[in-house]
Amino acid sequence: MKRLKLTTWIVIGMVLGIVTGYVCHSVISDPQELKSTADYFGLVTDLFLRLIKMIVAPLVFTTLVVGVGKMGDARAVGRVGVRALAWFLGATFVSLLLGALVANWLQPGAGLNLPLPDSHAATGIAAGAINVKEFLTHLVPKSVVQAMAENEILQIVVFSAFFSLGIIAVGERARGIVSLLEQISEVMFKVTGYVMAFAPLAVFAALAHVVAMQGLRVLISYGSFMGAFIGALVLLWCALVAAGGVVLRGRVFGLVRSVRVPMLLAFSTASSESAYPRLLEQLERCGVPRRISSFVLPLGYSFNLDGSMIYCTFATLFIAQAYGIHLSFVQQATMLAILMFTSKGMAAVPKASLVVIAATLGQFNIPEAGLLLIMGVDTFLDMGRTATNVLGNSVAAAVVTKWEGQLGPVLSDAEFEALATERDTEKA
Repeated sequence: MKRLKLTTWIVIGMVLGIVTGYVCHSVISDPQELKSTADYFGLVTDLFLRLIKMIVAPLVFTTLVVGVGKMGDARAVGRVGVRALAWFLGATFVSLLLGALVANWLQPGAGLNLPLPDSHAATGIAAGAINVKEFLTHLVPKSVVQAMAENEILQIVVFSAFFSLGIIAVGERARGIVSLLEQISEVMFKVTGYVMAFAPLAVFAALAHVVAMQGLRVLISYGSFMGAFIGALVLLWCALVAAGGVVLRGRVFGLVRSVRVPMLLAFSTASSESAYPRLLEQLERCGVPRRISSFVLPLGYSFNLDGSMIYCTFATLFIAQAYGIHLSFVQQATMLAILMFTSKGMAAVPKASLVVIAATLGQFNIPEAGLLLIMGVDTFLDMGRTATNVLGNSVAAAVVTKWEGQLGPVLSDAEFEALATERDTEKA
């Protein structure tokens, strides 16, 4: 691990995972035996994601409270929050609009001419799982212990915000609490380093599991749909980098290079949580103070899912096209407006993008069973969506920091280590 960078090991794990999965799919003919073999790979991935979930809640709480506590001013906290949410809303609108434009331009589902499916076809997705009432109720945790146990990021953010404002109000008497939480966060970053050592193995197992179960043919069968969506993601990446470049200038390219490992982790595991600890470190190397990134990133994980947003409009229009259902300009504009607001609670819902799509289909008389068309390749597309979410939140954190006038210089490895040592010395 020391001779090669983590990025290289992850790429090696991805390649070996695809090859191993394909060999298993080709050699093992018995479905039960194939599933049993694939489940062993899935076990490794599940264990890794459990390790990640184990450290996310304490990391979010400690880093956010320390970050806000060090701002020392409730007005500064409010200003950062408003600026972050303003960026999130703009990025969400661009993501939704791009998904609709690409779907209308390339028409990936137009040639399928499929008959309308049985209205009783089961998708396993609850279409009514997201609404404004449920989202607002879900904001406030019944218990912070329960919120942490279930890794409810948005609820942890809400509690942390109140806790942080309490620290600011108490002032000097709470300095010991801030110092203790800062020490805990540093310990958690060390634990993160140990967990990340298993990332290449987890990446290998994740891809081996998926390919073993579904084979490579699923990629070929849905090539047009997947190719068009990947193209949409590339356009969104360009839009995010361009928008970031307006504020950050040439530094945006260094930012993208710096966050490639967290993006790769998110892509290969289809989990934004797996990238969170490493993303905090890489943003700090790019000059984003931890007191800001630890506040903006958790908000972004709930309100700034750019990759998921572009998928919602793209997949909905793909399903409509596949069944020959025409949606007018007004209907599509209405869809974008609805998704702008009803999707903000999707981070707390399993298979969130599919849930949002299911709810959207019903509002425009598109058969909900159309989800069956995309569920076979959703795992692969989820990888791209998740990596895009990480990129979008990275740019957002850097932009908000620049607006605050606190964007520092890019740190070399030696400088970053020196900063960590300096922090440890101050605590001692």
